[in-house]
Amino acid sequence: MSLRIGIVGAGANTRSRHIPGFQAIDGVEVVAVCNRSRASGQNAADEFGIPTVYDDWKELVHADGVDAVCVGTWPYLHCAITLESLTAGKHILTEARMAMDLEEARSMLTASQASDRVAMVVPAPFYLESEPTLREMVADGDFGDWLEIHVSALSGEWSPEEPIHWRQRRELSGDNIMSMGILNETVRRYAGHDRAVTAYGQTFVGERPDAQGGTATVDVPDSLGIVSQLESGATAVYHVSSVASHGRGGGIEMHGTKGAFRLEDGKAYVALGDADFSELEVAAEKRWGWAVEADFVDSIRDGRTVTHTNFEDGVKYMAFTDAVQRSLREGRKVDLQTT
Repeated sequence: MSLRIGIVGAGANTRSRHIPGFQAIDGVEVVAVCNRSRASGQNAADEFGIPTVYDDWKELVHADGVDAVCVGTWPYLHCAITLESLTAGKHILTEARMAMDLEEARSMLTASQASDRVAMVVPAPFYLESEPTLREMVADGDFGDWLEIHVSALSGEWSPEEPIHWRQRRELSGDNIMSMGILNETVRRYAGHDRAVTAYGQTFVGERPDAQGGTATVDVPDSLGIVSQLESGATAVYHVSSVASHGRGGGIEMHGTKGAFRLEDGKAYVALGDADFSELEVAAEKRWGWAVEADFVDSIRDGRTVTHTNFEDGVKYMAFTDAVQRSLREGRKVDLQTT
């Protein structure tokens, strides 16, 4: 019997990754789609040969011919669709960020724990090829105890006339700020969880043109600095910007008592002992990569444990996001609420 997938929100990532990924798996069918408009849903259906288009996502979720739901909407709908899908007895794969805020994420986790359905969040995709090797080295103690972690994501451009993006509207994107959440999820794979954060944010352009010909308020910072104390005692510093026209992009550097590694430009570099950084050689049998759709299907068919990313880890990075927002709002150091 085939596994039948329904798509709610056929945006860019869903079209480029999720739909083709599912359609490439034997015995998996993408049978339904629902977008913000009937016309855009029909366009996706025509492009990918999807037989059914729904006007209302709730109709798709409750359809007898759908076994699992893939959510590609903006974060403002992730929680509602997830809860409805689990109630309807459907497996759920939701795009990141997990939810609008920590409260929503916790409700999603509670619902998943009360269900026997698979619940999974699309993982941060950075540096997956080298991750198994690096995590093995971390577990073997090659880097020692973590001391300093530096995360940089300086990109974008200075363009005050550019129309507002959905990521600059908190009502659509939630508490996440730029790539903060996706970077934190990547760091915690190697260094564990955060204990407390202090954050500073700045919005340089307070209003931007909107799609209706007027203006809209930008209520998400376009420059963000975070100092985080990890549970291990290490310090992590984040600097994220969407207005750094000549920025070098993203990079993560982690320093321990025995060595360090650096992730940048899609590659991993390692320095052990007194040696300088050199590119990490990843054995062919340990290379990993994007396998989100296959992992989701394997979890449904074979009971494979969800690791990238389960709802438990999603709640933890949402706790980080929540603490950053409270620190920005209250101007102080904030302890994470991890339970």
